[in-house]
Amino acid sequence: MIKAVFMTILTGIIGGFLLLLIEYIYIIPFFTPSAILLPPPISKACQCTPGKIFSEPLRYGGFGPEMVVLAAGHFRIGNDHDVSVSRFAISRYEISFIEYDIFAQETKRHLPNDNGWGRGNRPVINVSWHEANAYAEWLSQETNQRYRLPKEVEWEYAARADTDTHYWWGNEIGLNMANCEGCGSLWDNKKTAPVGSFAANPFKLYDTVGNVYEWTCSEYEEKYTETGKEQRCLSKHNSTALRAIRGGSWYSGFKFARVSNRYRFLPDSRDYNIGFRLVREIPKTK
Repeated sequence: MIKAVFMTILTGIIGGFLLLLIEYIYIIPFFTPSAILLPPPISKACQCTPGKIFSEPLRYGGFGPEMVVLAAGHFRIGNDHDVSVSRFAISRYEISFIEYDIFAQETKRHLPNDNGWGRGNRPVINVSWHEANAYAEWLSQETNQRYRLPKEVEWEYAARADTDTHYWWGNEIGLNMANCEGCGSLWDNKKTAPVGSFAANPFKLYDTVGNVYEWTCSEYEEKYTETGKEQRCLSKHNSTALRAIRGGSWYSGFKFARVSNRYRFLPDSRDYNIGFRLVREIPKTK
């Protein structure tokens, strides 16, 4: 009797082991996320050809934001205002709390309020234009490269991604393509979503529609003019001029998240609707 029970247990153990072995060798490799969705290769230095993704090492340790190189191009901003942009790199994601908090701790700045939504990979909020600009300056020192906020034309060029529709995927907001009021996501009109929660645009950028408004380095003007303020960066010493913000937020109606929509804020303002992404300049080759 005891021998029969022992043999039954032993047979079960051997059978279970064989099943696990078969699953490990023949089944699991086809269903693990890493086998299905392999991330694009990331260079530790900018090879600076269009489409390349890179993340530069920092002096203190670790790496800066994940950037993608965009080719020079031109497009129509507004109804009839043709503009051109030079080649540049831009962060694929809105700058997150985990990235900004490292800077704040290294420079002994206050940590921005997360509004009770959590930090980590959520987009940093409640940072002024000057604080976003300071982060870009710190990153420039850490990498010995030139980082800054995007010009308004650079932001729209990157967000449009060679499209001419209200959103990079078309003229209708659709369902669960972004985080905004009426976008159909689980975060709509409630709070920010973790960066990269939705599909990337054709330029490999995430969250150019909704989630948080994004600071640009450009002065806001009601209409585009020949003076081209949208093509320039304001000095950090100009503390009164309105700055252009782009992209809409989790709180915005979807019409305000269209790629052409513009709004403005004073540079000292902080808001739970506003974050930012960065540009890394690429020197022109001779």
